[in-house]
Amino acid sequence: MKSSSLPTNETSRLAALRESGLLEAGEHATYDRLTRLAKRLFNVPVAMVNLIDDLVVVVKSADGVSAENLPRNLSFCAHTLLADAPLVVADTLDDARFADNPLVTDIYPVRFYAGYPLHLPDGTAVGTLCLIDHLPRQFSSEDVAALADLAALAEVEFAATCTAITDKLTGLYNRRGFHHLATYGIKAARRRAEPLTLAWLDLDRFKQINARYGRTDGDTALKAVAGLLRSTFREADVLARYGGDEFAILFANSDEKGAWIAMQFLTEQAAVWNEHSEYPWSLSFAWGVTEFNHERDDLQSWLTRADEMMYSMKQQRGTGTGAGGEN
Repeated sequence: MKSSSLPTNETSRLAALRESGLLEAGEHATYDRLTRLAKRLFNVPVAMVNLIDDLVVVVKSADGVSAENLPRNLSFCAHTLLADAPLVVADTLDDARFADNPLVTDIYPVRFYAGYPLHLPDGTAVGTLCLIDHLPRQFSSEDVAALADLAALAEVEFAATCTAITDKLTGLYNRRGFHHLATYGIKAARRRAEPLTLAWLDLDRFKQINARYGRTDGDTALKAVAGLLRSTFREADVLARYGGDEFAILFANSDEKGAWIAMQFLTEQAAVWNEHSEYPWSLSFAWGVTEFNHERDDLQSWLTRADEMMYSMKQQRGTGTGAGGEN
């Protein structure tokens, strides 16, 4: 088995993917329609829309197979992304790259693969629309053209997500919206010589809520946190679901002490919510606050420091799983 090498633009590609908002959780009805259509149009048992992250292939939609993320080193799609061109493998046993791949030797083997790269509006290749069959088959130039048409529809949906600045689930700003407003806030604070403080919040045991009670309860927990943020903080504060179960709060004209007090009040409000909740799980979170240093900070270093402070609290409370890891 030959794992794909990395694209020459891998660092910027990953940054673009994460900035796009495509990795965030949520319903994907458009992608589901595309995979259903692709499966029927090409008469294959499996059709998927995938994103290629640093270590895993993130499945946005799958028809004919469970939508579980796959290790990137086993992925056919990673090879498609590398070439940034359609990849058709008529019989995987005849291709040295894949003949001994565990996906090929599985009880339901991948014997045929056709993948078309999917791009962000700036042209960055971040994913694939792919077809899989358990038997070898031929794929004509007309088939490739039809697959390209479906891929173009997926890219239209990518573009719509990339232009959004709010998170569909919670209604808060998303990562892109937060970056825009934080950049403006830094410039304004510098110009006015005002303090600006960032709070970083990570929901505890979110993965366990999803696993034990289901995704609907997980979404409910995220929306509950968003509701607490809105009811606790000022309209002038920037509230964002940065990604997954991570939230960011930008406190305008507030120093670190003031933000710390505000976050303590948020913790108290969460306790009240838990007291009256009818759900079998409770809301708790780790957080960190840090004031922007106008002389040495930029946005990325500021975000990193806030995340480190949050993780330190998580470790002290015994809810951490490793730097940058899920909990």
